[in-house]
Amino acid sequence: MPTFADPHAGLPMQRHLPNQLTLFRLVLAALFFVILNQYRYASSTPDWILLIAMVVFIVAALTDYLDGYLARKWQVESTFGRIMDPFCDKVLVIGAFIYLAGPRFVMPDAVDDRAIFVMVSGVYPWMVAIILARELLVTGVRGELEGKGIQFGANMSGKLKMVLQSVTVPVVLLIVFFDPKLAGHGWMGWVRDILVYLTVIVTLVSGIPYFVQAVRVMTRSSNSN
Repeated sequence: MPTFADPHAGLPMQRHLPNQLTLFRLVLAALFFVILNQYRYASSTPDWILLIAMVVFIVAALTDYLDGYLARKWQVESTFGRIMDPFCDKVLVIGAFIYLAGPRFVMPDAVDDRAIFVMVSGVYPWMVAIILARELLVTGVRGELEGKGIQFGANMSGKLKMVLQSVTVPVVLLIVFFDPKLAGHGWMGWVRDILVYLTVIVTLVSGIPYFVQAVRVMTRSSNSN
């Protein structure tokens, strides 16, 4: 029977817990989508659904930090984690932005000279397209280079992008819950728009270092041949 002094007693848990947290994030992402699927702005659906979705998203985002921290602390990084961790991140974040740019957040009868429709979330389909394009580019570059044995981990701009995206989604949900159209809540609309546009810009810019690094590596590889 192992004792607390046994240095190997915790190894099985330490080996598997980070990957279990990663998979748990995927489950939470699915739960987040199911909850948001019940909501429609300016309808009879209760607004507290947004608060539940916000809590689920925050917990899921925290597991992203926790699984990486534990894997590094216990030195149990694995190929499974390197593949599944960014995959689960993208499912959660891109899925959230797709929902925020979807019909459940369209402001009814909001047609003007600037847009065919107005999103109460402040997130529009073109923004999702930019975010998705960046992720596809980085994923493709990383897969190609790591297939050649070249390590291509996340840099500081990529980590900042993930943090900003993880903050933007719950803040937008909270602002929609309070409804920026109400009297005295106009400043919330400004906060929402600034945060959303900043997220899109940082997401786009954060892809540039990956592209530059990939070009340098491929140029050196081409010259060596």
